[in-house]
Amino acid sequence: MSWRFFQQFLTNWQTTGAIAPSSPALARRIVECAQVAKARSVLELGPGTGAFTTAIDEVLPEGASYLGLELNQTFVDQLRQQHPRMRFEAAPCQEFDFAGDLGPDCCFDSIVSGLPWTNFPASLQTAILDHVLPRLRPGGVFVTFAYTGFHMLPQGQRFRALLKERCVELRTSSTVWGNLPPAFVYEAVMVSRPEASTRPVG
Repeated sequence: MSWRFFQQFLTNWQTTGAIAPSSPALARRIVECAQVAKARSVLELGPGTGAFTTAIDEVLPEGASYLGLELNQTFVDQLRQQHPRMRFEAAPCQEFDFAGDLGPDCCFDSIVSGLPWTNFPASLQTAILDHVLPRLRPGGVFVTFAYTGFHMLPQGQRFRALLKERCVELRTSSTVWGNLPPAFVYEAVMVSRPEASTRPVG
């Protein structure tokens, strides 16, 4: 376990959400479900210390764009050094000005989330989903993970219901036992929305 990650967990447990970074096995599953290898544009929510980011970087096509939104400035500084070809911003996901910063027609092929959804109140879960999901292109994929067993808690069930309401199909992967704790992936397939665009971020 990363000592820096543990320090940040103790200081910012509500936004860090785990005592250890996600495993390479879970990162591979996330990237596979998000179809990053054929994406033109990827948005990552809460990259943290970069467990998913590293896996994304390994398969992100040449010329594809990436944006990572992370609240923790310490993590952002670290990620910028480790992944110089990728863009990171210290900003809350529910408030980032996609239209002002990337253009009114921006959209993403894949959105990958490492956020601790079960730590969030319903209002924040809803605010984030309703701000970022309209930025998925038609047929785009939103992926996130849940700890096996924890997803049955009220916050976990509420998040699943919110996500299911906003997608045309919600799939779950098999359990990744090589993660601490064991986890699985939610894969939400989206449909076109009036406020969404069909042009990827470039």
